[in-house]
Amino acid sequence: MFDAKMKTMSLCEKNRTAIEDVGQPAQGGENLASVATPLGDLCSVPALLERNVRQYGAKPAYREKEFGIWQSWTWAEAAEEIKAIALGFMVLGLNRGDHVAIIGRNRPVHYWSMVAAQMCGAVPVPLYQDAVAEEMAYVLEHCNARFVVCGDQEQVDKVIDVQERVSGIDQVIYADKRGMRKYDHGHLNWIDDVQAEGRAAETRLSGELAARTAELTYDHTCVMLYTSGTTGRPKGVVLSNRNIIETSRASSDFDTLTKDEEVLAYLPMAWVGDFIFSIGQAFWTGFCVNCPESADTMMTDLREIGPTYYFAPPRIFETQLTNVMIRMEDAGPFKKKLFDKYMAIARRVGPAILDGKPVSAMDKVQYALGNLFVYGPLKNTLGFSRVRVGYTAGEAIGPEIFDFYRSLGINLKQLYGQTEASVFITQQPDGEVRSDTVGVPSPGVEVRIADNGEVFYRSPGVFVEYFNNAESTASTKDAEGWVATGDAGFFEEGTGHLRIIDRAKDVGKMADGSLFAPKYVENKLKFFPDVLEAVVFGSGKDKCTAFINIDLTAVGNWAERNNIAYASYQELAGHPQVLGMIQDHVQEVNRSVAADPMLAGCQVHRFIVLHKELDADDGELTRTRKVRRNVIEDKFGDLITALYDGSDSVYTETEVTYEDGRKGSIKATLKIMEAQVQPQTKDRIAAE
Repeated sequence: MFDAKMKTMSLCEKNRTAIEDVGQPAQGGENLASVATPLGDLCSVPALLERNVRQYGAKPAYREKEFGIWQSWTWAEAAEEIKAIALGFMVLGLNRGDHVAIIGRNRPVHYWSMVAAQMCGAVPVPLYQDAVAEEMAYVLEHCNARFVVCGDQEQVDKVIDVQERVSGIDQVIYADKRGMRKYDHGHLNWIDDVQAEGRAAETRLSGELAARTAELTYDHTCVMLYTSGTTGRPKGVVLSNRNIIETSRASSDFDTLTKDEEVLAYLPMAWVGDFIFSIGQAFWTGFCVNCPESADTMMTDLREIGPTYYFAPPRIFETQLTNVMIRMEDAGPFKKKLFDKYMAIARRVGPAILDGKPVSAMDKVQYALGNLFVYGPLKNTLGFSRVRVGYTAGEAIGPEIFDFYRSLGINLKQLYGQTEASVFITQQPDGEVRSDTVGVPSPGVEVRIADNGEVFYRSPGVFVEYFNNAESTASTKDAEGWVATGDAGFFEEGTGHLRIIDRAKDVGKMADGSLFAPKYVENKLKFFPDVLEAVVFGSGKDKCTAFINIDLTAVGNWAERNNIAYASYQELAGHPQVLGMIQDHVQEVNRSVAADPMLAGCQVHRFIVLHKELDADDGELTRTRKVRRNVIEDKFGDLITALYDGSDSVYTETEVTYEDGRKGSIKATLKIMEAQVQPQTKDRIAAE
């Protein structure tokens, strides 16, 4: 067991104490008597907005690229836009306690709508923009949303499609009016018109808006975010102002974030990480949030902005590295040789130089030359030239991938978090960054390991409750505020760093009693650029087997270079040379797994390269690309049976969902591949 707690008085408590002495300055030297909320402190996001207007009014707060041109809003301008939306919401009848759903891509107006809802005493509920109608209907009905803010016609169509199944939707507001002219606008409004109505009603309603905003306390709900629903229906996680502000303050201090940071907001707004980075930390520190034009232009926009603070899940870093390697395979001999030479130097001394550890003068010179010829241009191409702090989380990242970015001089670190924690549970301090741990408890967070290995935590960021789900709340958070993560892990002796093994419910035993930890093996398989996804089976069995998805971009490029023709994903996935390549990867992973005495029994004996990509639209993945194991086991039961009954191949028919929502099916005969496993020594067996 390991406990770490930062014993600090909250900002609310400090300011509440300070305001008792009228005229005593709060943090930053301000006079609380003139700027405080009724509680005497900055206890809400709208209160932080008001402070930012005073302190950073002329500084850029939001940028958005539209039609190839960056548009910018200062904090003062953003505050005016937000106030107009809030007043417009009130004109339309938004009441205290109402839920406002926000669906669309990352745009300033969507973030402003969240803050405007808070100003009105309502609760913002961001949804995944790629959610299918059924998923959207569930969330809208569950939270009883009265207002829905949509990004464009596509999102409006989804809402209209589910309105007959969802009770309570009163107003639908859209940001992009293209294609909306012939719709029935009885309860449908363009956001610009809503703002215009709000400005017109300012004299009449500004007093009421000010009163609602002033009522907000640390214990009022700041946002409601839905879990990914890995094992069942998504749950609405209620996060208070206390949760968001205290977490934003502590995490900003941890990495010394300032008002001068630049971030790129491109992750789903329904994800807690985006809310903390693009609203929580942005409003706490006053830094600028930049919204790309589209997913297709994200990499170009990333290079143009050059963020100083950056977050991406492992899949993004893996995809970027895959693209780099593909380009280098296509490069000329001289360029390829130069790249290989200096990357070897970077891997050897780059992380040490980044951490300020001593290296020889010759290594420093060689690294400097590499930075001139390779690392600098490469970081510029990736958009990472100015990154001061970078994070990855959500899934384990491959050590080779992690070390690659750090070798370039990019301060990439890992964190461990959950929606229920307002993101942060553990973080890696500068100088203590490793690929095999997720760091030490974040400031203000206590962490302990239960007797069964499950990780528990409590902190100011711990969620209030699951909305309308007291049973799940009680099973997740106890009376003392300890939250069960569902993950198994342990603290290293000496360093105090946390290592996560797997989901506690997924850790099991093989038939011979040896440990079964599928995520450990899956992550090793996904380290290969050719492997997009992997699902390992074996709990209670005498051997492990696996499903594997190829990465179409990486394998397609390989096929092109080797003059291999293919007409579809299915055809490429079943090509004999592709199967042989994946077999080599599996066998290499087996050698690596065999070296770990505890997990040597998890080597993959047989595998299938699937004929389709696992897809969130088909229910096989969550919207955050986490595997839904129960769904996959039910859906592909025939394939799992074939993996264990000795079959050489298996015929299957699989239902798929097309982009327009139509259902179809694909048929395939899949070859079952064997993989060589390494013998377990007596020492390994004894260790297990």
